[in-house]
Amino acid sequence: MHRTARTASAATALALAFGITACGSSGGEGAAADKKQTLTVWAMGAEGEKLAEVASVYEKANPHITVKVTPVGWDVAHQKLVSAAAAGNLPDVAQMGGSYMSEFAALGVLEPVDTTVFKKDAFFPAAWQQGEIDGEVYGVPWYVDTRVLYYRTDLAKKAGVGKPPATWPELRQLATAYQDKAGTKWGIFIQPSGLDTVQSWYPFLYSAGGEVVTDDGKAVVNSPASVRALAEYGSYFDKGLAKKSVAPGYDVLKDFNTGDAPMFFSGPWIMTLINDGYPDLKDKWGVAKVPADQGSVSMAGGSSLVVSKDSEHKAAAQEFITYLTGAEGQRDWFTRSSDLPANTAAWDSGRLADDPALQVFREQMESSRITPVQPRWSEISSKVDDAIASVTQGKSSPQEAAGKAQSEIEGLVEQAR
Repeated sequence: MHRTARTASAATALALAFGITACGSSGGEGAAADKKQTLTVWAMGAEGEKLAEVASVYEKANPHITVKVTPVGWDVAHQKLVSAAAAGNLPDVAQMGGSYMSEFAALGVLEPVDTTVFKKDAFFPAAWQQGEIDGEVYGVPWYVDTRVLYYRTDLAKKAGVGKPPATWPELRQLATAYQDKAGTKWGIFIQPSGLDTVQSWYPFLYSAGGEVVTDDGKAVVNSPASVRALAEYGSYFDKGLAKKSVAPGYDVLKDFNTGDAPMFFSGPWIMTLINDGYPDLKDKWGVAKVPADQGSVSMAGGSSLVVSKDSEHKAAAQEFITYLTGAEGQRDWFTRSSDLPANTAAWDSGRLADDPALQVFREQMESSRITPVQPRWSEISSKVDDAIASVTQGKSSPQEAAGKAQSEIEGLVEQAR
């Protein structure tokens, strides 16, 4: 799924093997924006399919521009981008996840964003930060993603709880009440182990004030706050409130529907899946901000749009991106894709302004945090995945697991320049 795309650990080495250098080369400005030309665009996953519709609308308003959209699966996106960069064949415009940005910026293949055209304060802070590398901006935020709490309101009422949990103690109390009073099998689903377990843990880590790596490149996964978050996360498994193992391809919505797993953390696309796939759950569920410890802080994801440094169509690319990331274009994109706008002005009218559930996501985005900008982030996060699993499976204490991860990560981080 495109929301959890990750950077391959050997990417930089692969790129160097292909001969890409960090300096890059500029293709110059090329054709003027008002000249007849073709823009090549790569978009990933579901966005690749939907963007062709938008491109068709754009072409009608701009008949001198042909927009050729190529959908790319997230499972092959990274390798395809690296190979294209090596061959000097990157598209004029590409969708790029936050985990890719630092890597391709370091390779020197991205055109810096004109910050006189695209304004930082037009976007959610975390969305803008995903494209900001070493003081330079390489990506314009396109859509955002964050995690909030989904919970069964009908079962909460049965358990004697009439409001969503706002704090860690309230989250534990509701999970316990679901089991003891509403008869659910589990109190909550949080990922016990495996790839990207760290994403399930982020709401705990960030709300505790913890980090894996600081902005200046220091590993701090063994900090008191991080250990506290590990302990809190692990307690749900120790108490039997969360299942310790799941089969490959596990779909939490099936257990959410039956009530076996009455709470979980996830992103905005889940709302559509519930409404379309489980109509009997209508008026039986809700969303709430991440329960707070030191604060209510979730992870920030999403994608940006980048321009190839070698593009001969930079002016036209900039105008197309302006269209996609302006408030009107963002509202249109939301209706087509359900992706949440990165441009905050898009939230001021229509369903985005009126839907209480969507407003929960907007509020959460204001305090969400991006993952650290680290070229070897996939290796780093896999060490954290292992640490979390050792705690959830009862193999290590939170202190022991964090200490082991700290020693492994210290050799992988890159210090800020």
